[in-house]
Amino acid sequence: MVVDDDESVRESLPDLLKEFGFTVLAFSSADEFLASDSVDQATCLVLDIVMPGMSGLDLQKELKNRGHKIPIIFITAQKDEAIRKRVLDQGAVDILLKPFSDTALREALSKAVGEI
Repeated sequence: MVVDDDESVRESLPDLLKEFGFTVLAFSSADEFLASDSVDQATCLVLDIVMPGMSGLDLQKELKNRGHKIPIIFITAQKDEAIRKRVLDQGAVDILLKPFSDTALREALSKAVGEI
C-alpha cells in the first residue's frame, strides 16, 4: 500500500512497485487508508511522513494501537535525524529520503517482506 498526499508519487510509485511484482493500492491520506478495507490486507506500507491531517507518524501510532503489525517504509522530503531515529525506534523498516533510488526502495522492500 502507498499512502502519500502527492499525486505524482501516487501515480509513479505504484507503477514501480508493480514492476517489482507487487499488487499495489494507493491512498491520498492516512484517513482514506484507515477507512478502506485494505488495512487488514496490507503486507507492507510505503508511507509519507508529512501529510495534511493525520501524518505518517500518527498513522504508524494508530496502526500500532489497533494491533496491526504492517511493515512500514517511510518516505520523506525532509532530512531530520530525530524523526528518522523515532520512526525506526517505533518499528519502521526504513526511511527513504525523496528522491530515492529504485535500488534503495527494493532493498527496503526486501527487509520488509523478504526477497523480491
